[in-house]
Amino acid sequence: MMDDLDAMTVVQAPGRRLAKLIHADGTVEAQQRTRTVNLHNLQVPGLAALAMLLEELAQRPDTCVVRGAILDADRTHGVRRLLHRDPKTGEAPTLREVPRRWIALDVDSLPVPEGMDPADLVANARAILPLLPAPFRVAKLVVQATASHGIKPGARLRLWGWCSRPVTSAECKAWLAAAPVDRSLYSAAQPHYTAEPLFVGQRDHLPRRLAVLEGLEAVVVPPAPLLAPPPPPPAATALRRSGRLYSGGEVMRFARLLRVVQDAVEGERHRLLFWASCRAGELIAAGILDETSAHVALVQAAMDGGGKDRRNAEATARDGIARGAAEARA
Repeated sequence: MMDDLDAMTVVQAPGRRLAKLIHADGTVEAQQRTRTVNLHNLQVPGLAALAMLLEELAQRPDTCVVRGAILDADRTHGVRRLLHRDPKTGEAPTLREVPRRWIALDVDSLPVPEGMDPADLVANARAILPLLPAPFRVAKLVVQATASHGIKPGARLRLWGWCSRPVTSAECKAWLAAAPVDRSLYSAAQPHYTAEPLFVGQRDHLPRRLAVLEGLEAVVVPPAPLLAPPPPPPAATALRRSGRLYSGGEVMRFARLLRVVQDAVEGERHRLLFWASCRAGELIAAGILDETSAHVALVQAAMDGGGKDRRNAEATARDGIARGAAEARA
């Protein structure tokens, strides 16, 4: 269902604690295990709505969220979080994998400048942005302090963003393979804990646990072919299109084109963006790249490399793609 793309599954465990418990002596009790839960589907039409929902869920210690969508609307209460049938009990799955527009990044103990105030969530987030993929460095993000932030050293944050297109869990894992984030989040049934920790015999050392880091409205996601699983050996998978042989190597070619644009020096960026866009147009004509996603990626590469005129970059990329596609089809 299309509604799943802009939705979030909230998991509720009545009577159970899905928040960490922190005692005055420093002892930390993990979230309680729960076998059965209730599932709720909530529409989240954008990052602003996501931020409001996170504010609400932060005060509900019996809830968390998952990436998966509800499989059967008639089985949502007193069920288990299952992506596959349990081979031991025979219990049927309750969740299914779907692409989502929202994404969460868990970072743990990443270094921040000495003396930085843990309560300044925006400053802490900015300090670690250089360690993340380029699209996250310029995007608007909701910053959430996890239970150990300010207690243990380093930034311990969850960063929530709104993607330029829906992304699957598998794409998230591929995209963030080299990033210092917890990739176990990217599974349909994996809990994303959203409740603030509960303090016993003391007050929370952070005045707020949610903040907004300003930036572009969407995190620009790489084109789907760049996040696809590595192809089998080319001899077994080459596709013949218009008399030519194509393989997974053509996808890597586009990644190199993006790098050329991003690394271009001032004065050469426009020319190289047009050239790279022409080459991308050839791949689009061959059915290997999606035109919209390729255009977005090329423009973002130009901006990440220091470009200042996004409108001009968009026009250059569009013209180059059209030229390359036309020549390839001629």
